[in-house]
Amino acid sequence: MGAGNKEHGVRSLAARSNAAERRHVHDLQLIARISDGDVAAFEELYRAYHPGMTRFVANLVRRPTMIAEVVNDTMMVVWEKGGSFNGASKLSTWMFAIAYRKAMRALRRLDEAVEDTQSDKRPALDLTPEEASTQSRSSMLLADAMASLSDDHRTVVTLTYFHEMDYREIAGVMGCPVDTVKTRMFHARRHLRRILGGELADWV
Repeated sequence: MGAGNKEHGVRSLAARSNAAERRHVHDLQLIARISDGDVAAFEELYRAYHPGMTRFVANLVRRPTMIAEVVNDTMMVVWEKGGSFNGASKLSTWMFAIAYRKAMRALRRLDEAVEDTQSDKRPALDLTPEEASTQSRSSMLLADAMASLSDDHRTVVTLTYFHEMDYREIAGVMGCPVDTVKTRMFHARRHLRRILGGELADWV
């Protein structure tokens, strides 16, 4: 049984690796077409990355109008500056780096703390009332804990757990050394474990 599970894990890892490589190659083709002014290629890239980028930005700025502004500004840069992408990193790393810098600039323009008024906390329809209540409380606790992190620490956690980036990719997004990313993750996880406690602490 153990050997079978190990083989299954290896096959799953290989499948994910192959899918990521195909995504990378396709992204390179899309950005090359975008740099030539191909609107259809831009629309395809937009559809592919808009949901994930919106979630990423929402974890940073948490104000609906600002989220839309940052995402749209980021995609505008991709459209106008696609030719400047040199392929040294994944296209997603380049795009998220643009979004991160724009989100940080947007936050600096604010004079007050921002709140996410659009968080969807509705329970899934197939849950019992007790399960839905527990899930809702857990979601709120996790959201509050994430909000208590600094911008840099929240970015590292978001990119690691929700976008499955490794430390080198995150360093590319944030424009800092890999060791800095590791240090930020260490402090972020320690903070989250202290805030969450109980079973939720196992999430980090």
